[in-house]
Amino acid sequence: MVRSANRPGRRSRDRHGRGLRGRLVPATAPLARTRSEIFDDLVLDAVEGLERRFAQELAGVEFAVEDVPPDLNVYDSDVLEDGEVPLARLLPGRPGRQSMPPRIVLYRRPLEFRAVDRDDLADLVQDVVVEQVANLLGLDPEDLG
Repeated sequence: MVRSANRPGRRSRDRHGRGLRGRLVPATAPLARTRSEIFDDLVLDAVEGLERRFAQELAGVEFAVEDVPPDLNVYDSDVLEDGEVPLARLLPGRPGRQSMPPRIVLYRRPLEFRAVDRDDLADLVQDVVVEQVANLLGLDPEDLG
């Protein structure tokens, strides 16, 4: 039996019987962005807003995103938790010979799990970043919001 490739309603398959291959949308289209890339953009948006107001104070601060928090039995007071699940962590810098800048780490998967939609996730990321920066600067989060 010979099948015509031009028959309407039929998807073409390769010689191994597989379906369509390759990209479905161009890499520049919004559909091509992964969840982690979208989350990184939300963090950058939150940080940029604070850096405009506190450029000098945040000059050496690093912001990072990890998928999940490390598996520790007990978390220090530098960890922002929801229940017993860490959402973010503030690692204060170490001056001296082996200096390390302060670092704020957000955990993507726990934050995504708590959000209903993308707008809710953006608000949650903003709140977490503001709270961690306020802790770093010794300010009330309400003063930064």
